[in-house]
Amino acid sequence: MGIPVRQEIVEASVPARPLPAFMPALAAMSYPFWLQAAHALSGPLRWLGLLGAVAMPLAAGGEWLSVARRPAGSTFDRRARAVALLALSAPPLFVFMSFVRHAAGMRLPESVAWVGLWAALAAWVAMADPQARAGVARLPNARARVAHGSLAALLLAFVAYHLANHLAGLLGPQVHAAVMHLGRGVYRIPAVEAGLVTALLLQVATGVQAGLFLLVHMNSALVSARFLNGTETDWAWASAAPVGLLDDAWAIRLLPHYLLGAFCVLAHLAGGLRGVLLAHGRPRGAVDLAWVAGTALSAVLAALIAAALCGLRFAS
Repeated sequence: MGIPVRQEIVEASVPARPLPAFMPALAAMSYPFWLQAAHALSGPLRWLGLLGAVAMPLAAGGEWLSVARRPAGSTFDRRARAVALLALSAPPLFVFMSFVRHAAGMRLPESVAWVGLWAALAAWVAMADPQARAGVARLPNARARVAHGSLAALLLAFVAYHLANHLAGLLGPQVHAAVMHLGRGVYRIPAVEAGLVTALLLQVATGVQAGLFLLVHMNSALVSARFLNGTETDWAWASAAPVGLLDDAWAIRLLPHYLLGAFCVLAHLAGGLRGVLLAHGRPRGAVDLAWVAGTALSAVLAALIAAALCGLRFAS
């Protein structure tokens, strides 16, 4: 009778590795297969595939939110959190993988490379000692937060213009091109463009959750399209014309990338504004209501941008 009791005590003293901690890696692993299904199917089933592709990173984000409220007590917890946050950025990472494979001349099939990446990350989490105490995470200091907020204020005009330019696509490619031409007269000035790129990189360095989207978006438009291939980054480029985002086997990955990227940028601004208002003593109830409204508006605007890129028009 004594041996079973001691065995139970030993087993109870070893913290279990909870299975939900591996869900973000599995969700990210399945992401490209949802896109493949959406491209291969038609009618309502196509939209079901796209819904699955969007749901996978959101599910990973939900898992991160569920554990982020608790202190990361162990190394296992810290790694599981990091992978969940990375899985939320699966859409831009999947776009970036294509650039890396092409630049490196890799012949390994894309789906194999992607699944291997997330299997390795899941193994990295599994190998963490659930009894080892994690070090105390250092939060950004006040100076970094002030710098981040100040840069955000400077970049807000460009971000607002850029997203409004995409919304102009709802009125047709010609309207989008006219609005873009006006803006390029300012932000394509070499000194201004260099300043914008530097400011965006500093934003990523000082804590933007949408950082991977910004980096991949800059890489696609600035490095890959303009500098390496001499491609005009106009509406046809963004919408994968003439085939279209939905019907192009490669470009369909850009749809969740645009949708979630635009939403994260806008929602991040709404969350930042909430923090500023609370720090200045505004009533929490009113601030939270404004934050919810801002987040909902972010989702609507992101959906309209994605719909415009897929062909939705409010005018002929």
